[in-house]
Amino acid sequence: MNDEQIQKMREGDGFIAALDQSGGSTPKALKLYGISEDSYSGDDQMFDLIHEMRARIIKSAAFNGDRILGAILFEKTMDRQIDGLDTGDYLWSRKNIVPFLKIDKGLEAEADGVQLMKPMPGLDDLLERGVAKNMFGTKERSVIKLANQAGIQAIADQQFEVGRQVLGHGLVPILEPEIDIHSPEKAEAEALLKPALISGLDGIPDGQRVMFKLTLPEADGFWQELVDHPKVLRVVALSGGYTREEANARLSRNPGVVASFSRALTEGLSAQQTEEDFDTLLDDAVSSIFAASKT
Repeated sequence: MNDEQIQKMREGDGFIAALDQSGGSTPKALKLYGISEDSYSGDDQMFDLIHEMRARIIKSAAFNGDRILGAILFEKTMDRQIDGLDTGDYLWSRKNIVPFLKIDKGLEAEADGVQLMKPMPGLDDLLERGVAKNMFGTKERSVIKLANQAGIQAIADQQFEVGRQVLGHGLVPILEPEIDIHSPEKAEAEALLKPALISGLDGIPDGQRVMFKLTLPEADGFWQELVDHPKVLRVVALSGGYTREEANARLSRNPGVVASFSRALTEGLSAQQTEEDFDTLLDDAVSSIFAASKT
């Protein structure tokens, strides 16, 4: 992490690209990209193919630091290279894009209306590797399904506990307590989550900052207190299964919040497209998400 990266994340125009599908979600991502499960065998081949897809996106002229602030990487992407450079170094040195590392190991079974993160026994080692690979920060996701006060408090407590561990290694955590967009109690869950997050920030040492990755809210401007909080570097929004059009529309109604889209970014991209068609489609996606993030 350097001052230039901190300034870009705090003040820059643009959004964060989420390129961090892990083992469980990779087959789905490849299928959407036009590569069916019967065209590869085993994890190694699967991860080779997803790295090719990510490298193609990252190397595209449409994918650049003028419109993209950062990119979130899966651990195996961090460990791989693009044109002879570690992926994180390629992002920063060639594209002026700040690299983040997804660190969670997936979700526990639902209890109290939420899914906590699974245990991360090797987290300190992974964070040390992230530092060595020049990551700026991390991202860790848990999911809220219902407006259950005990469950939501447990989510907030766990997110901040992991966040403090990340800060201890000199990295900036993106805390992601996602609220399922299909929750029948979405607005009520948002109303419980916000005070839990504001309260949790009291435990962050002065002079240190976290980021939040949050579901686009039912009430426009709902996350503004977090956007304005002195211990928050940036608030970004997940697309959560909304189409790009819907996600952009909601995002544009939430000033100060920028996108961190995954599926909505890669929507329509395919392995079968020519480079020209691929770059054009990606450019359209980047342009629309950038515009919605600037409001």
